[in-house]
Amino acid sequence: MSDANAPRIALIGVPIEVGASQLGTLMGPDALRTAGIGRILHQLGFAVEDHGNMARPDPAMDEGPPPQNAKYYDTIKGWIRVLSERSYALARSGAVPIFMGGDHSLSMGSVNGVARYWQEQGRPLFVLWVDAHADYNTPHTTETGNMHGMSAAFLCGEGGLDNLLGGAPRASIGPDQLDLFGIRSIDPEEKKLVFERRVAIADMRAIDEFGVGVLIRKVIERVRARNGVLHVSFDVDFLDPTVAPGVGTTVPGGATYREAHLIMELLHDSGLVRSVDVVELNPFLDERGRTARVAVELIGSLFGLQITDRRTPSNAVLAGNGS
Repeated sequence: MSDANAPRIALIGVPIEVGASQLGTLMGPDALRTAGIGRILHQLGFAVEDHGNMARPDPAMDEGPPPQNAKYYDTIKGWIRVLSERSYALARSGAVPIFMGGDHSLSMGSVNGVARYWQEQGRPLFVLWVDAHADYNTPHTTETGNMHGMSAAFLCGEGGLDNLLGGAPRASIGPDQLDLFGIRSIDPEEKKLVFERRVAIADMRAIDEFGVGVLIRKVIERVRARNGVLHVSFDVDFLDPTVAPGVGTTVPGGATYREAHLIMELLHDSGLVRSVDVVELNPFLDERGRTARVAVELIGSLFGLQITDRRTPSNAVLAGNGS
């Protein structure tokens, strides 16, 4: 495949760390590069465009006092406004954007921009939230005030952060377009809100009981039935800490290395994935780059890396199908 005809992937680093409880995720994008994310995608036949790391924007402090219980709100607001516009532009360019974090608060910008683009195309964006945490808190339900725990709720249009985007479009998704996958930690008030909104949850008990293959296929079928596209928001703390120790919010009992690869392989086979977040990698807490290498291997599986050739549908992007 010549580079002129190769499907395009756009890498962009989002070194935001103040949404989390521990500093260090600002080093995540460069750790993913060092672990070879660009190299493995190029070997899979993609034209890889590395847009570098976003510069830290100035805090947006022009609209009165911030909400209570939303730490570093003005700083994060500055990031999200710039990132939402950048995300929209990358989606419009025809490339598959991979947003390298950074903490999970970046998804409030990355997903908003991508959702805005797909709404204009008349196709619903579904979000697969692969995470140990639901991240469905609002400033009214949070126990910590950390904004990385509010990302999914913001994307589904929940109140409390209504001025985060200023005058830019807020392209919310419905709670029925969100799948929380691998959840094993959720706050009490957050749990009530998730159940009230009837958000789909595949927690670790469901994974133990039914297996990741059955549960991921259910997600894929629902997206396909509505002619949707899929954004994968991958928090590395989804993995068990024995597999991926380099995160600030480790929770025992996570996914195994093999379960995570099967998820990514099935998502690749679906041909539905059009954008990705890789978040919460904290190299300061890692063991000699181990977590970064695992994350890169998983991204490889998501975009077609496999040990043996199988007679399965290939990713539509890799096949050059931009529909």
